[in-house]
Parts: sequence; C-alpha cells; structure tokens
Amino acid sequence: MNMLRRVLAGSRYFIVIGVVGSFLASIALLVYGGFKTIGVIITTFFGGDFTQTSAKVVTVGFIEVLDLFLLGTVLYIIALGLYQLFIDDKLPLPAWMHLRTLTDLKVELINVIIVLLGVSFLGAVVQWDGSPNILALGLAIGAILAAYALLLRSGGRLSDSGARGPSDKSEERKANASESTLKEEMSND
Repeated sequence: MNMLRRVLAGSRYFIVIGVVGSFLASIALLVYGGFKTIGVIITTFFGGDFTQTSAKVVTVGFIEVLDLFLLGTVLYIIALGLYQLFIDDKLPLPAWMHLRTLTDLKVELINVIIVLLGVSFLGAVVQWDGSPNILALGLAIGAILAAYALLLRSGGRLSDSGARGPSDKSEERKANASESTLKEEMSND
C-alpha cells in the first residue's frame, strides 16, 4: 500500500509535460508577437501610405499583436499555475496571482480569456465591412462573456449552488493538509 501511495504521489510529475508545453508555446507566441510588432511598426512608418485604409490596416495589425501577447500570457499563466499546484507550491509568483487550487487557476484563466474575447471582437469591429455578420459574432461573444461572468460570480465552480459552504472550505483545508504531508514525504525520500 505504501508503494502504491509513492507511485501515485510521484505521478504528479507527469504534469511537467503540460507545464513545459504551455511554457514553450507561450514563449513562441510572445516572440512571434514581438516580430509581428516590428513588422507592423515598419509597415506603419515606411509603407508610405497615410490614408484611412492604411490606418485601419495598422490598427488591425496591432490588435492582432495584442491577441498574440494575450494568448501567450494565458499559456504562461497555465504553465506557472500547473507547476505551482502540482510540483512546487513555493514558486514565487506575481502578487496578483494567488493560486491555491485548480479553481483559482480556472478563475485567472477566465479573466484573461474575457479580455482576449473583447480584443478579438474589437479586431472584428475594426475590420467590419458593414455586413450583418458582425451582429452574430457580437451576440456569440456576448453569450460567452455572460456565461463566464456567471461562472466568476459563482467563484469559478460549476456546482448546483455555486456557493461554497463551510463544509467545502474544511474539505479544502483537509485536502491541502494531506497534499502538504504527501509533498513532505516525497521530498524526504
């Protein structure tokens, strides 16, 4: 039984695959976003065309860059959060990133996704050609944002009540205590 416990405790290190994958994808998007930014700046000042149409193209270019940076940020948050939750809870994180549970990570991701959807819709609005398709896109994004808002209001939980009672909190404390004990046992071996 003790051997099974060690195997299960050690299996949490498989999360490193997700951490490394998310981190590398984040780096790729951020670097690509950096190069894209340089390209848009060069197009802006050396394109030679300072018309309303070119201003629209530049605006869309920068919105696309912002999209890349935000998605890179989402992947970075996933990498940090998974690492902190499964591997090392002493990882120094920014002050705004308080992750103690997987639900905390989901809430942080939902916050960034909401901004990402808003920026994506802004890009569509800037490129809008007057067709009625923008209404369908706006309604779809609005429905998604409303669902995320309800999820955030319920504390990021998809449960019947949405609220966490005292028994939920005591169960979470017990789970955190047993996880800490397990981590200590693993580090002692």
